[in-house]
Amino acid sequence: MTRSWKWIPAAVLVTAGLVIGLSAGALDAQQKNVLVAKKVSAPPPMEPAMSDAWKDAKPMTVKVLGGKNLPGGSTEVTLRSVYAGDSIYFLVSYKDATQSYRRGPWVKQADGSWKKLKDPDDKGGDNNKYYEDKMAMIWNISSPAFEAKGCMYACHTGEGKPFGNKYTHKAGELLDMWHLKGVRTAPVGQIDDQYVDSTRYDKDKSPEAGRKGDPKTGGGYKDNVSDDKKGPKFALAANKPAPPYWIVDAEKEAFDDSKYKAGDEVPGIVIAPFTGDRGDIAVKSVWKDGAWTHVIARKLVTNSDFDVQFSDLKKPYAFGVAVFDNAQVRHAYSPGVLKLVFD
Repeated sequence: MTRSWKWIPAAVLVTAGLVIGLSAGALDAQQKNVLVAKKVSAPPPMEPAMSDAWKDAKPMTVKVLGGKNLPGGSTEVTLRSVYAGDSIYFLVSYKDATQSYRRGPWVKQADGSWKKLKDPDDKGGDNNKYYEDKMAMIWNISSPAFEAKGCMYACHTGEGKPFGNKYTHKAGELLDMWHLKGVRTAPVGQIDDQYVDSTRYDKDKSPEAGRKGDPKTGGGYKDNVSDDKKGPKFALAANKPAPPYWIVDAEKEAFDDSKYKAGDEVPGIVIAPFTGDRGDIAVKSVWKDGAWTHVIARKLVTNSDFDVQFSDLKKPYAFGVAVFDNAQVRHAYSPGVLKLVFD
């Protein structure tokens, strides 16, 4: 008897390993949660706006859940992607009613002392009041389990922290984490290029568990604190009070207490562009009318052991997305597995 295959869904055909005239990438693109990178002749402008350069890039919208400070804990993230030459680009947008950048500033008190603003409910690494907006994308490098479970595979609640830890289960499994920080990295045009390995949490030896920064040769961010820990060490140009709530290292000035009155604020962080592997990812961000828009650029192939390599344009790449609304760790996450395929 001859059997007709017309009624069998494409996903079943892929699972069965059958090839009937469609590539795996084309079949994947018909399924849910698939972002298609469109090949274009020229790179899009590094401007966080929907322009003609993105018009042929099909959007993918995913709802992220469980985040602190977001209405109902969620927002919808819309992603587009294009690639040109040796680089890939992403346009990412989502609603966030408040632009949060007042990250732990110093405030001059009535008695002349200085106090660093802190979330009174923070029980350790869990600031949800005086922090920054962030966004993250996490990519699989070498974890079969991530391919099936997505970013939840690397998330572990409890274990000595209010919001848990991030690590892979098996030695040798790596994930590539692109961590956009609205105060610490975005103002200098970068995403913090990080990775996740199988290191378990230890309060003294590995307080960040499996989350680590890619190797760097310079740059980065550090707390703006005096040697006696009682106030800021550096100031904005001309010792002006904040905002902005960051000091670019190349523009910092020696702190002059006499320039400030009670209630004035000084940024709590000094920032500089990363050099080396950790500075691989460029970004430009804007918050407008209750929404963030980011345009992201990275080389398809970086040749770093700590990065996902988009070297095979015929295969799908598993990833996840997270949004942080003025939250240190309590992010909204994308359930399931997202896939990037190349058109």
